[in-house]
Amino acid sequence: MEDGSGPGPLGLRGHPNLPEPGGPVVLLILDGVGTGARDEFDAVALARTPNLDLLRRTGRVASLRAHGTAVGLPSDADIGNSEVGHNIMGAGRVFDQGAKCVDRAIDTGALWDGYWKTLVRRVGSGGGALHLIGLLSDGNVHSHEAHLHALIRRADHDGLGRVYVHPLLDGRDVPDRTALVYLERLETLLSGIRDKGGRDYRIASGGGRMVVTMDRYEADWSIVARGWSAHVRGEAAGFPSAASAVEHFRAQEPGISDQVVPAFTVREPDGGPVATIEDGHGVIFFNFRGDRAIEMSRAFTAGAGFDRFDRGRVPDVSFAGMMLYDGDLGIPEHYLVAPPEIRSTLGEYLAAAGVSQFACAETQKFGHVTYFWNGNRSGKFDDALEEYVEIGSDKVPFEQRPWMRSAETADAVNRAVAEGRYRFIRANFAGGDMVGHTGNLEATVIALEAIDLAIGRVLPVVASAGGCLVVTADHGNSEDMVERDKTGAPLYEGEKPVFRTAHSINPVPFVIRDFSGRRYRLAPPPDAGLANLAATLLELLGYAPPVDFAPSLLQTTAAGR
Repeated sequence: MEDGSGPGPLGLRGHPNLPEPGGPVVLLILDGVGTGARDEFDAVALARTPNLDLLRRTGRVASLRAHGTAVGLPSDADIGNSEVGHNIMGAGRVFDQGAKCVDRAIDTGALWDGYWKTLVRRVGSGGGALHLIGLLSDGNVHSHEAHLHALIRRADHDGLGRVYVHPLLDGRDVPDRTALVYLERLETLLSGIRDKGGRDYRIASGGGRMVVTMDRYEADWSIVARGWSAHVRGEAAGFPSAASAVEHFRAQEPGISDQVVPAFTVREPDGGPVATIEDGHGVIFFNFRGDRAIEMSRAFTAGAGFDRFDRGRVPDVSFAGMMLYDGDLGIPEHYLVAPPEIRSTLGEYLAAAGVSQFACAETQKFGHVTYFWNGNRSGKFDDALEEYVEIGSDKVPFEQRPWMRSAETADAVNRAVAEGRYRFIRANFAGGDMVGHTGNLEATVIALEAIDLAIGRVLPVVASAGGCLVVTADHGNSEDMVERDKTGAPLYEGEKPVFRTAHSINPVPFVIRDFSGRRYRLAPPPDAGLANLAATLLELLGYAPPVDFAPSLLQTTAAGR
């Protein structure tokens, strides 16, 4: 460790008042666990959480903003999400995130000056079709319907005669069972363009985001294969329209969530698909967020060595993502909007300073504590100093095993502490978010109780090592499991509550339980948010934060030395 007399390779200096702790600094990120109304729809409050309660009583406690402008989203009406949350926590400062970058590119016209122009020229010159695949909603987490609508209007403006949309239904980042609202708006736009003549602009296929196309972290490639069959080959259950498909599946299974609507295709009167994806066509994946777009991008662009599922004959298309989804792996090669460049993250600073790091999570959140935490960067900064452990997620609906891999995640953390090699350990517990997304209140309570049991096992291990335990979250979700009106009152359909499956805009908890005996106090600024975490962790590790990081939440004095 630096003694404070000079900067390290990236400018880290030893802290003037806080020595490093005797044990590791352990960060537990409780995904989707915010601070709610503590009513009958607050799963966090309903759950039995004696260990979290103990931390709140005995630790240093604060509250952090995890949505909107605090995490680089366009407005404070925008819910936070795991991608931007981990980006900002790891970066230590706020960067404009995907939605904001795309908004700006559309507003300035920059979007139409890059690969869009090349793609339109190639498709138009050969008389091909343009296919638009992505999440249809205004959730502004993975996508926004306004971006899709802008692409469609511009395609019409630029003279493309055939445009086919393959919408994936949301029900997670927006209220559930609202798919028909978004489909109606899309159909209105498409039919208006068709009515002018000389255009065939239609919906061709689709399905729910959790069962069609939008897998992530290679958890279940069959989801991508299902989307490939529907979008590319036109092989899925056929219906006269997307709306009729949704209505059919709702009649077949009353209460079915938008996110699990099976794959469908839209059929011509003769029974053939409205469109398949063929040689010479263009394909744009219009999601701006990368985690659930990478696998389908690989399916379109990978060569003969691709072995995740049988693609059959792969059409020769011009493929682009809305943004670059993985900068290190170059996925995809072509994209419409450049992502924010996030450098000099906490992980990079620590690696340059020789600080050993350990990161773990189950599959559903593994990329968040690695790729997103490191500023959208795959791989490690230093193989000798870092270890990343992925714990395989169950491949069943999350409400069926709501405890998920909380116990195994705690096992991994405790092993890392016991080894004594790592000075900074971070882990993500996925249950509050993944089970919260199901809208199943009882299952979410079980998920949170399982997480609390895991915390109860980690806490004494950190204590015995003389370390420092930090607990926070990346955004809210499980603390607000019901849709509400403008006054905050729960909404009901008859006597049944309308359960919420989306994230919230609630703040998230922040707790430090330090067993090192050092003296300091929490003094968060009024607008404290996730960006303040990195500087705080650096101080807890015994370093002075870089000047461009958002300020630490700590107030230290020379007496703490």
